[in-house]
Amino acid sequence: MSRVARFTGKSEHSLDEKGRLVVPARYRERLGTGFIVSLAAADPCLVLYPLPEWDAFCRRLEEAPVKDAAFRNVVRHMLANTEEVSCDAQGRLLIPTGLRAEASIEREAVTVGALTHVEVWNPARFDALRPSKEDAIRVAAELGLY
Repeated sequence: MSRVARFTGKSEHSLDEKGRLVVPARYRERLGTGFIVSLAAADPCLVLYPLPEWDAFCRRLEEAPVKDAAFRNVVRHMLANTEEVSCDAQGRLLIPTGLRAEASIEREAVTVGALTHVEVWNPARFDALRPSKEDAIRVAAELGLY
């Protein structure tokens, strides 16, 4: 049975002058030597997917029951802003300029483990996401965790 990579944790980063982000070693190991950087479908951030997870994501897109104009436009925009990448020998990922602009990532970034992928956020946008206590209790209860 193959083990699915699970990503957790949060790290704060400063990008260098070329727009390179040092990907934490704990994420690099799970992402593999080549992985995907893309726009998130629903959030204003970037996502890093290991290739097997990206393949599963693409299968879900291919199998979607409704492929109306809105679906096609979202998928088109997301895939136009997707690249296969790798880290250099120092563990740095060069984030393409257009992707940094789409996610409003300038000199600072936050990486966050999100189970099947890693999210890369503008720090102010990420800080604004803190759930209310009520939402946390509701979601935990819906999942049977509370």
